[in-house]
Amino acid sequence: MGAQDTEGWRRGESHAAATGSAGAGAAAGSRYARVERERRFLLARVPAPSAVTCARLITDRYVDGTRLRLRHVERIDTGECAHKLTQKIPAPPGATGPVRGLITSMYLSGEEYSLLLDVLPGRVLTKTRLSVPPLGIDVFDGRLLGLVLAEAEFETTEDAETFVPPAGCLAEVTDDPRFTGGSLAHAERAQVRGWLADYGLLLA
Repeated sequence: MGAQDTEGWRRGESHAAATGSAGAGAAAGSRYARVERERRFLLARVPAPSAVTCARLITDRYVDGTRLRLRHVERIDTGECAHKLTQKIPAPPGATGPVRGLITSMYLSGEEYSLLLDVLPGRVLTKTRLSVPPLGIDVFDGRLLGLVLAEAEFETTEDAETFVPPAGCLAEVTDDPRFTGGSLAHAERAQVRGWLADYGLLLA
């Protein structure tokens, strides 16, 4: 991130705080960026079905040469779909901890999503997101089959820093950029196998 981007992040952070849109519960469709606070963890296995309150199929396209992500979400139980175009501006270089940067999302109609899908080139990442409060657990498929990541989102930095991960969270990767969506979208299976080995885990 260059100096201009860093300054833009700081302006966005200040604006989000001033407008009250910094919390994870900012209104859907807000036109303002909000501060994204999350922690991420590696899991060894998929949770038991009895623990899952909701499951969604997610297809993400990370648009080439941008910080944009085009997302399609489908609830497995109802078939209900949602579409979003999201921009993520990472925190300044060297920043660590749960504040991951700024995020702005725009909700799209199905027609708008299809039009953008046809014209925006990028790398695709597919997964099933399982809601197991307080975690959202991503079970990847395709070339990343066997990778299971959990994340928790927070309204305040204090909440994030005092969070105690549930049993089953084997290693925290919040500060490991290799396990972000944009990185995983470009990763090959052999690479991810090596990344997991760094934490003493195997990719089946």
